[in-house]
Amino acid sequence: MYKIVTVKDTVRIPPNRFQEELESVITQELEVMTAGRIEKEIGILLAVTKINKLSEGRIILGDGAVYYDIEFNVLAYQPRINEVVEGFVSEATEFGVFVSFGPVDGLIHISQITEDFMSYDQKNAQFVGKESNKLLKIDDALRARIVTVSLKSRTYDSKIGLTMRQPYLGKLEWLEDEKKSEKEKEEAS
Repeated sequence: MYKIVTVKDTVRIPPNRFQEELESVITQELEVMTAGRIEKEIGILLAVTKINKLSEGRIILGDGAVYYDIEFNVLAYQPRINEVVEGFVSEATEFGVFVSFGPVDGLIHISQITEDFMSYDQKNAQFVGKESNKLLKIDDALRARIVTVSLKSRTYDSKIGLTMRQPYLGKLEWLEDEKKSEKEKEEAS
């Protein structure tokens, strides 16, 4: 879930940036400090949207920089269990597919792709359904549900588990085909 969150922090402005416009410098320094940072309670910090409060600057002995206590709004993404997400397959391995959605990747284990038995075609880096002949490969768009979330301090240490074994989830092409066949059945009756 994307949200705007108010955060308090301290930002350091180095002396070589004193001539620049203060709010612009602070915004740039905050972007460097926050972009991609993970806070367990907030989620993944993506972008500074607004500076709310700015204290008087203070100089610390032995450091020529000015430090400002600041309150600002940041756009954050916090993956939630049972959240439905759309993304695309970024990698296929013998144990499942990695799906990129928003600022993170999640894993759909081979057992969570479809009800059909899926086998991995290593040569073509794709999964093939035993009975349905459904294909799932890199760059395919899909819809999945988040089933597990484990956010760590770094994105690559975090783990998000996904499933497509529920109604209205799966490769978008499969969902369109199902919708068409249902429509054809309705028209035939």
